[in-house]
Amino acid sequence: MTVTLTGKGVLAGMRRLATIALLVFPFGFGYGAAAINAGMTPIEAIAMSALVFAGASQFAVLDIWVQPLPLLSLALITLVVNARHIIFGAALAPDINTLPRRKRILAGLFLSDANFADMQIARRNGDRDLGILVGGGLVMWIFWVIGTAAGALAGGATEDLSKFGLDMVMAAFFMTVMIGGLRSGTPALPLIVGAIVAIVTLSFLPVGWNVLAGAFAGGIAGVLRRG
Repeated sequence: MTVTLTGKGVLAGMRRLATIALLVFPFGFGYGAAAINAGMTPIEAIAMSALVFAGASQFAVLDIWVQPLPLLSLALITLVVNARHIIFGAALAPDINTLPRRKRILAGLFLSDANFADMQIARRNGDRDLGILVGGGLVMWIFWVIGTAAGALAGGATEDLSKFGLDMVMAAFFMTVMIGGLRSGTPALPLIVGAIVAIVTLSFLPVGWNVLAGAFAGGIAGVLRRG
C-alpha cells in the first residue's frame, strides 16, 4: 500500500490516543513541579517540555541540574535514556523514507513509545497513513506541555512539593514498568546488574555518571546472557 501523511490521518491519530494523552498530564505536572524544585524557572521548564518532549530523560537530568551545568553528562544521559528511539526509527524507516524530507522530519518530530506502538497496530491493519503517528504524538505533546505548565506554576507557589509525592511520580512509573516486565518474562539479570553498579559507583563517579555506568553494565549483562 502507498505510504501517505495526511491531515485526516493526523486527526485519526489524535482521536486514537486522546485517552492515553490524558494520562500524560499528571506526568507533565510532576515534571513541571520537580523542575522548579531543581532550580529551573517556569519558562525554562515549559520550554524544555515543548522543545525536548522526552519525559524520561527530562526527569533524569533534574538530578544533575546544577550550576555550572554538566553539559556532557546531560547529553549522555539524554542519549542513553532515549536510545530506544534508534530502534523505533529503524522499524519505521521502510515507510518514513518513502516520504519527502519535510514529511519525514514531521513524522519523527513527535515520536514516542505510545504513538510508535499505535502506528504498528495501524500498519498491521493495513493503514499506511503516517498522519496517525504524527497525530498521536501531537496530542500527547499538547498534554505534556500543558501538564508541565500547570506543575511549574504550582511548584512556584509551593515550597515543599515532596509532601504531595510528586518527586516520586517518575520513579513509581519506572518501578511499575520494571515489575511488569519481570512478571511477563523479562530477564532479571540485566536489571539486577545495572542497579548494583549504579549504587556501588554512586559515591565516586561524577553526578549522573553512575546511571550511565549502571545502564552500560546492565546492557553488557543482557548481551552475555543471550550468548
